[in-house]
Amino acid sequence: MADFESFRKNWIRPFFFYGNNRLSLIGGALTSASALVLIGFWVIDVFGHGGSNNPYIGIIVDFALPGLFVLGLLMIAVGLLFRQRSLKAAGEIPTVFPSIDMRDPVFRHGIEFVAIATAINFVIVGTAAYRGVAYMDTPSFCGQACHVMDPEFQAYHMSSHRAVPCTDCHIAPGVGGFVHAKMNGTKQLANVLLHNWPTPIMAEQKIPTADKTCLNCHNPERNIGDRIHISNTFGDDEKNSLTHTVAVLHVGGGNVLGQMSGIHGAHSAHIEYIATDSGAQTIPYVAYTNPDGSITEYLSSDAKGTPAGNRRTMDCIDCHNRAAHSFETAEQALDRFMVAGAPNASLPFVHKQGMALLKTEYRTQQDAEAGITKGLEQFYSSQYPQVYASQRAQVEAAAKALTSIYDHNIFPAMKVTWGTHPNNLGHNDYPGCFRCHDGSHTSKSGKTINNDCTTCHNLAATDEASPKAMTELGLP
Repeated sequence: MADFESFRKNWIRPFFFYGNNRLSLIGGALTSASALVLIGFWVIDVFGHGGSNNPYIGIIVDFALPGLFVLGLLMIAVGLLFRQRSLKAAGEIPTVFPSIDMRDPVFRHGIEFVAIATAINFVIVGTAAYRGVAYMDTPSFCGQACHVMDPEFQAYHMSSHRAVPCTDCHIAPGVGGFVHAKMNGTKQLANVLLHNWPTPIMAEQKIPTADKTCLNCHNPERNIGDRIHISNTFGDDEKNSLTHTVAVLHVGGGNVLGQMSGIHGAHSAHIEYIATDSGAQTIPYVAYTNPDGSITEYLSSDAKGTPAGNRRTMDCIDCHNRAAHSFETAEQALDRFMVAGAPNASLPFVHKQGMALLKTEYRTQQDAEAGITKGLEQFYSSQYPQVYASQRAQVEAAAKALTSIYDHNIFPAMKVTWGTHPNNLGHNDYPGCFRCHDGSHTSKSGKTINNDCTTCHNLAATDEASPKAMTELGLP
């Protein structure tokens, strides 16, 4: 009892006496308000279901709020020190510090000030924290505030998922997904602050499985049936000859009887695989669960045995791996732009020259813009002066189109170039389907994974100038 009385007289009373200054009172209000908001986040994390899935919420919970808490404590300490020195210099330090008494108007006003300031700070800090979390849920934060994600941000705006928030696909629901996202987000923040991010940034199969993300909107058992896909290709000849390839894709799905068919149906069974690289571009082992529950294992002819590595259950993301961040090849992008009219196919050799300029290595995107514009103008002014004089506007439009293609696909600072991010949908530009359907994955019984092209598609026309199939479909 005597020890407590000594503590009260020698510590508690001096603390409240010196602490009765504006700086310490504001610090106390800031500390208490940030503590209340921080505790609120902890409660929601542990017991609630309304917490944000944002991976960068760790910025607020682990850095911002604790930072405000510590700042408030420092303000209290500095205020105490300043008042103690001020009173000592004036010779006004009492021999016996006044007792803590709510009837003392000075002490009571100080407590009232702290209470009111705490309430105001609680509203301010809480609102700011909520708005901060809401902002960090937006694609603009992920892609623009975090500048190293600029390649993914540019590709996102070119995709069919550009209206879907990043967190809907990148963060798994539930407490486990939230905790993992928060820890990962904090790690990413540290990497950015320390300038220690990888170049390029690769997904490396860190996306949650499709049943936790994709299937919230998409139904793989929906019967899509057959879809017609037309590829338009311009040649490297003077006339930029246009040809078309018409494919009938057997996407399939489920019918009214629940039977699965087509591409989706063939991959709806339980399939596991082992990849030997982080991007899953080399798959030497596949295990297929048959309808009777037995398992057939397939090994690539290059594999000497079951490879080491994590077994992954195949789902939508294994083929649709670039659903929201698809980077085009130079050929795809240039053909697509030329179909739209810029570069204009009336410019001789514009496809060939365009490809050469797009695949030239530039130090920065600004250098690319200058180099592409200068290179195209020099080509036409020297090789086709009459065309350059009569179609100057089309040459300039072609240069802008080529620059746009480059800016949306190539990012020198992040070491993102043509082919950095493979797209596994199809097999024309990247291994894609042929990672497994290459004819070399064989079981012990001699059964090989099907690589019959007609299983997935039929070609109605291949590189034809005027395919009959397009005429029959009423297409120009």
